[in-house]
Amino acid sequence: MFDNLSDRLQEIIKKASGNSSLTEENMTDALREVRRALLEADVSLKVVKIFMTNLKEKALGEDVLKGVNPSQQLIKFVHDELVNILGNENKPLNLTGHPSLIMMLGLQGSGKTTSAAKLAVKLKKEGKNPLLVAADVYRPAAITQLKTLGEQTQTPVFTIDGSTNVQQIVTDAIEHAKSNGFNVVIIDTAGRLQIDNEMMAELMLIDRAFNPQEKLLVIDAMLGQQAVSVAENFNTQLDITGIVLTKLDGDSRGGAALSVVQAAGKPIKLTGIGEKLDALNDFHPSRMADRILGMGDIVSFVEKAQEVFDEEQAKEFEKKMEKAEFSYNDFLKMQKQMQMFGSIEGILGMMPSIPGLNRDAKESIASEGEKQMKRINAFISSMTPEERANPSLMNTSRKRRISAGCGIPMHEVNQIITQFDQMRQMMKGMSDLKKGKIKIPKNLRGLMKGKRPF
Repeated sequence: MFDNLSDRLQEIIKKASGNSSLTEENMTDALREVRRALLEADVSLKVVKIFMTNLKEKALGEDVLKGVNPSQQLIKFVHDELVNILGNENKPLNLTGHPSLIMMLGLQGSGKTTSAAKLAVKLKKEGKNPLLVAADVYRPAAITQLKTLGEQTQTPVFTIDGSTNVQQIVTDAIEHAKSNGFNVVIIDTAGRLQIDNEMMAELMLIDRAFNPQEKLLVIDAMLGQQAVSVAENFNTQLDITGIVLTKLDGDSRGGAALSVVQAAGKPIKLTGIGEKLDALNDFHPSRMADRILGMGDIVSFVEKAQEVFDEEQAKEFEKKMEKAEFSYNDFLKMQKQMQMFGSIEGILGMMPSIPGLNRDAKESIASEGEKQMKRINAFISSMTPEERANPSLMNTSRKRRISAGCGIPMHEVNQIITQFDQMRQMMKGMSDLKKGKIKIPKNLRGLMKGKRPF
């Protein structure tokens, strides 16, 4: 996500840090590089012009502070303008209706139907009771897909078999929602490979007949420049309320995200990152700007952690760590929670940039990490239930059997076991330190509190 743009902007800022002060000359050079980076990221020319005009006013105007590190000033100027171009602030969904109506709009292949199901999952986590409505009546595969997704997410799907009367389908769906306690109705509307009059007329009919609270345009982030024309066309005809940007993790340039807000004049409300059905997130311009500039997204990281980690299970793990009773079964449970958190690559993306750790290095770490986790899974799966519960049972003959069962060489099996034992001891050590069982030398106590030892 934004990998190319992020790398280029960080490179430009790093170069600016070599200047002793911010001058018109070195700032002009930096701005030229920023403009080039935006164009290479496939940001629309119109948006680049707006971005650069505003940035130039800040960088060469009265906002420049004397005595402040030039790279820090440049970071602030670029960050502020990225936030501005991305919509300034988070715009939550309007769910004030009884029930609230949400129209999902978009071209075929944009991820519209999948996003409808993902939105249902998100709303259920927030305490809502959503109903999915299959209103893409001209493409039977879309109805089948929505029904399948409904089963996977345990979300009811309203359909009228054989009907092509979309207005009647939506009318009956709303009545069904009112009668059965559904407070949000998500309408999966018709999609086409490209915008045509027939599709737009049908969408306008639904819009005018039911006046939905939200008209969300689903756009594939990998469309690049085409995303701008799609956003403009849909907004002109339907006055959309917001944008859902899908496949954001597959777009290394990021031009669509930086262009559609200005093109349509409407905010990005949600983003789809990853294929999992819980991978739909609220969009925060400031957090996205942080990530583009390599500052990470710690707020989202903490929110995700609070969402996926089981507090009771964490307490249970802590008790086992205190007694060094952490087993292979516990490791599998912990790994399952980590998988709910997302991919290693996604987690690294939320972390601030580390000097020397570029995109290729992160991809390598993520790839090797995923491979290693699969190997450990295979290793543990080849154990007996007794061995998983009691790591101390491990002996040479058991290791040989496990090695043959999982296809991992004996020396690597020994490495995994050694690393696991070291992890158990480290966890116990941290627990002992926390409880005061390990005495800290007096000369180190002040250092741990941030005091200099001399």
